[in-house]
Amino acid sequence: MRIFESKPMRNILRASCTVLAPLAIGLVLLCAVFLSLSPGGPKAFGEVTQEQTGPPPPGLDRATFAAGCFWSMEAIFKQLKGVTSVYPGYSGGTLPHPSYELVETGTTGYAESINIIFDPKVITYTQLLDVLLTVRNPTTLDQQGNDIGSQYRSIIFYRDAEQKAEAENDIALINSQHIWPDPIVTEVVPFDTFYRAEAYHLNYYNLHPNEGYCAYVIAPEIANFREKFKSLLKS
Repeated sequence: MRIFESKPMRNILRASCTVLAPLAIGLVLLCAVFLSLSPGGPKAFGEVTQEQTGPPPPGLDRATFAAGCFWSMEAIFKQLKGVTSVYPGYSGGTLPHPSYELVETGTTGYAESINIIFDPKVITYTQLLDVLLTVRNPTTLDQQGNDIGSQYRSIIFYRDAEQKAEAENDIALINSQHIWPDPIVTEVVPFDTFYRAEAYHLNYYNLHPNEGYCAYVIAPEIANFREKFKSLLKS
């Protein structure tokens, strides 16, 4: 029996979904909080550090990007000359001190991100953008490879008008070069805050190169990156 042909039935179902959807999202968030706070569960939360949120060291600058798994992003950008530090973390949301468990629900607005400190006399912001927009796929909305969800979306968090203009210009240039078969969907939004990820995420690829995800997903990406950007690699 095709019960969905009944207009009253459709209206009842639509109203039920409108009421129940926010409750379901709230339940997911509550479960994630419970897991983070439970005696046997993870206790580490993202934390704000001065290096991410305050002024950069003299002569250096900052770049904050999101483009899927931050283990891979950190491992890639660390290899660039002129880059002095790369930290994985969370940007794009509003919840104070998000945990990895909360971010991975895809309901917080945060994306897995990296914060880069670099020397603009050695490597330019545009060169960092070139790596971001050609090594990771910037054309898939809320997705990077098999990682799906808003926490894996592609974002450029600009710090000032100059970074915003450089980001928009580089996106337009790469689109015009048809490096990717589809248009770039990377968001260009103002930087707000960056929460450094929990300690066990730091330098993850280098510490666990033989784990399945590292060996079969990240390692090929790094090989591709190193081939494309030989002239920008640290010696």
